[in-house]
Amino acid sequence: MMFDIKSIPEIIEKAHKNSVINHDTAKRAISFLDLTSLNDDDTADKIEALCHRAQTPAGHTAAVCIYAPFIETAWKTLGKSGIKTATVVNFPKGDKTAQQVADETANAVAAGADEIDVVMPYCAFLDGDHDTVAEVIAATRQACGPFLTLKVILETGEYPDAQAIYDAARLAISNGANFVKTSTGKVATGATPEAAVAMIAAIRDAKAEQNLDCGFKASGGVRNTEDAALYLAIADDMMGADWACPATFRFGASSVLTDLLKTCGFGKADTSANDAGSY
Repeated sequence: MMFDIKSIPEIIEKAHKNSVINHDTAKRAISFLDLTSLNDDDTADKIEALCHRAQTPAGHTAAVCIYAPFIETAWKTLGKSGIKTATVVNFPKGDKTAQQVADETANAVAAGADEIDVVMPYCAFLDGDHDTVAEVIAATRQACGPFLTLKVILETGEYPDAQAIYDAARLAISNGANFVKTSTGKVATGATPEAAVAMIAAIRDAKAEQNLDCGFKASGGVRNTEDAALYLAIADDMMGADWACPATFRFGASSVLTDLLKTCGFGKADTSANDAGSY
C-alpha cells in the first residue's frame, strides 16, 4: 500500500469539518492524555501536584510523563488510580548509543516505569543511517520487555516532508514501537495535522502489510479542546470511529488539560492548578 502525500490536505479538511468541540470530546481527550512535566526545575513536590492534577473530576488521564528521577514519586502518588507512569529516554536529542539507551531504559523499568518514551535517533535517520535507528529502537524494546508500552518519538518538526515522517514511523513500528509520537516538545515545531496523517497512515499500512499494531501520540503544541478534537477526527476518519482509545491514541501535553476541563464544565475547579508541563 502506497502512502499518497497528495491526500493529506483533503483528509485534514474533512477532519476540520467533522471535529466536534464538546463535553464528550473533551472527556475522551482527557482519558487519552499523558499529563506531562519535563522541565529543568521539576521537583518532587511539583510531580506530586501533577499526579494529583491527573485525577480530574472529568476522569483520570491515561498517564503522567516525567523525568526518570521522579518515577518513584509518581507511582507512589498515583497509587491505585490506574494512571500509568511514563518517562523519557534518549531525551531530547536522540543521540545516545543503543547500549546507553538500553541501560537508561532498564534503570527506568527497575524504578517502576510503566511506559517508555524514547527519542528516535532522528538525525541518523535523516542522514540515511537506518541501521542505527533500528538498533536503538530494538535495544529499547528489549530493555522494556514484552509488556511495557514503548512510544517512539520521531521529532517530526525536523523532517523535510510527510514522506520522511511516514518512512520513519514505518521503521519504528517494524522495530517494536507500540506508539509513534510526534515530538519531544523541545524543538520549534511539535505536532501538526500533516504529521499526524502521515504517522496514522504508517500505522494503518503496518497493520495491513505486516499485521503490526501501533498507536499514535500527538505531542508538542496541543493546547486546547479544538486542537484535540482535530487530531481525534483525523484518527476517526483514517482508522474508524472505534479505533482510538488509551491503548492506541495519546496526547502528550499539560496546558491542554485546563481547557479540556473547562469544556467539561470544570473550569473553576482547575484555575488554582499551576501548569506543570513543558509541551
